[in-house]
Amino acid sequence: MDKSIEQFILVAPVLLFSMVAHEYAHGYAALKQGDTTAYSLGRLTWNPIPHVDIFMTILLPLITFFGSGGRVALGGAKPVPVVPRNYRNFKRGDIIVSLAGIATNLAIAILCVPLIILVGAIARMSPVLFDTGAILQAMLLFGVWINLALAAFNLIPIPPLDGSHVFKYVLPPAWALNYQRIGSQGLVLLILLLTFGRPIINLWFAPVFFLDTVAARAVSPYIIPSPWTM
Repeated sequence: MDKSIEQFILVAPVLLFSMVAHEYAHGYAALKQGDTTAYSLGRLTWNPIPHVDIFMTILLPLITFFGSGGRVALGGAKPVPVVPRNYRNFKRGDIIVSLAGIATNLAIAILCVPLIILVGAIARMSPVLFDTGAILQAMLLFGVWINLALAAFNLIPIPPLDGSHVFKYVLPPAWALNYQRIGSQGLVLLILLLTFGRPIINLWFAPVFFLDTVAARAVSPYIIPSPWTM
């Protein structure tokens, strides 16, 4: 089997889980802020099927993964429906709900680091688990990278990405209104940025590359030698 296909088999479930966790966090935060829309529509669920979007969940990950030679896998789930006017405090609720998914991805990335170490320690105590442990470690290593990348991706201030919901509050009201209006063309702008804005994307993702390298170095003594983890 081609190496990139093998990698994608490991990446796909991690990416899907991370995207679902991101949207679940939005729905849960909205519920806590007073909006029951996601809950009422059955979107406050870990079942991935209601969260699947043809382009963001299937096509975009395939395009970014194979288009980058396996270096990047970006995507998103179908946005959880929220009604901001239901928030007890509109501005605070909008910011909290918008950042909830990003915070969740960062938490998953951080959690993957001790899990990599734990899996390595268990596998060394029971060599029969080497292969299984190596596969789990490979998925967790992807988990660090994917969740850092999803956090950075969603912080891009292009409506309707999460970063735009925060950025609009630093703009003068008239500017913010016009800024939000470009949301209808947000997907087109995002595709153009991903296609032609590589220098900008590389600069924006520089912290992701740095933090992923730091995490990889921290767990390297605990990595199980295997084709999966090399």
